[in-house]
Amino acid sequence: MQFKPSRTLTRFLGSAAVAALVPLAAQAQDTKTITSWDLRSDTATAKIVRDAMDRFEEANPGYVVEDSHFANDAYKTKLKIAFGANEPPCVFASWGGGPLREYVDSDQVVDLTPYLDANPEFKERFVPASFGSVTFDDKIYGIPAENTAVAVIFYNTEIFDELDLTPPETWDDLMNVIAVLNENNIAPFALANKNKWPGSMYFVLLADRIGGPEAFRKAASREEGGSFEDPVFIEAGERLQELVEADAFARGYNGLDYDVGGSRRLLYADRAAMELMGSWEMASIRNENPAFAEKVDFFTFPSVPGGKGDPSNVVGTLGDNFVSISSACPYKDKAFELLTYLTNDDAAAARLADQRVMPLKGISTEDPFLNKVLEVVGEADSVQLWYDQELPPALGEVHKDTVQQLFGMSITPEEAAAEMERAAQAEAQQ
Repeated sequence: MQFKPSRTLTRFLGSAAVAALVPLAAQAQDTKTITSWDLRSDTATAKIVRDAMDRFEEANPGYVVEDSHFANDAYKTKLKIAFGANEPPCVFASWGGGPLREYVDSDQVVDLTPYLDANPEFKERFVPASFGSVTFDDKIYGIPAENTAVAVIFYNTEIFDELDLTPPETWDDLMNVIAVLNENNIAPFALANKNKWPGSMYFVLLADRIGGPEAFRKAASREEGGSFEDPVFIEAGERLQELVEADAFARGYNGLDYDVGGSRRLLYADRAAMELMGSWEMASIRNENPAFAEKVDFFTFPSVPGGKGDPSNVVGTLGDNFVSISSACPYKDKAFELLTYLTNDDAAAARLADQRVMPLKGISTEDPFLNKVLEVVGEADSVQLWYDQELPPALGEVHKDTVQQLFGMSITPEEAAAEMERAAQAEAQQ
């Protein structure tokens, strides 16, 4: 609507003042706002995102990026509600996989393939496999934005040295480490499983070590012979409960909140010696407790007796997170340009300084931790996306619920497997 000063206002201010007001109103009217949501709620990484947005705004007068940052679980809920109401942000972060596929199938996400084809130099900077979690029917719906992240076991090297422990390579080795730590009144693992997904990592890695990636792929894609009642998943539940019975976790684990640092605080206080978590955890540790970070290292999840899975396989994502554009965005072309600012070389360098490695070709770093992560990924034959992100949202929730119940010893591995299979069959019939 065009600004029209009233006669009263004109008489009061005078024609010169009104003449000054009109351009200001027009300027405000011409401003175009691009909304952006993500789960970079910590100050350091949120600043990296904001800096990229500032560079975009400087290069695009008249456009303003309105950014909002949320904690993990709150973000998932808010994004789902926004898409359900057809009021999503222009730009949004996701993990790819099943939840993003659900929005894609309802035509709520922009196909980025034409944009990437028109900008081949930008696209070809990325490791090709990094687009796998956001590619559906040969179309790409997201850009890898944050990190190369895999699930690893962080450990306190001082505690291990004091107790003459070495990183375990086999299941028996791990059980021995757990026993020694308990004998010395140190909780083996810190776990904040109120959020459910941290506990899921144990189950996913166990299933991968026991049966390899094929068992999950066949069950999730409903291939002939694939089932979540496969003995692989039952044994994974049994091994998980074996850990519970061995007192492998600090007390109260199913009630601790990861988003407020529930598990890391146990590490900082030397009340727990290990934590299974995504490799992004080191950035949080360095930002929160730089002194503690000096005595932290990691090892990969050990092998399981008789397991068919390659112990070099990892669970994680090449991208963590991905940025996409909603179909409701009125400025799609500029939104894609914003995506390039969020993931260009400047943004990659800033993340590298924050101990985050975008999945780019030829990237190098002098950070020993990051080099070790890249080495682990480079040696892996398989990178399994987190189950709760690979699966359709409803089935992913059943997975997290049943795993939390396994941790609580309120369900048997057979019951958990049967519940997952029933849910998978119901999902396939929709």
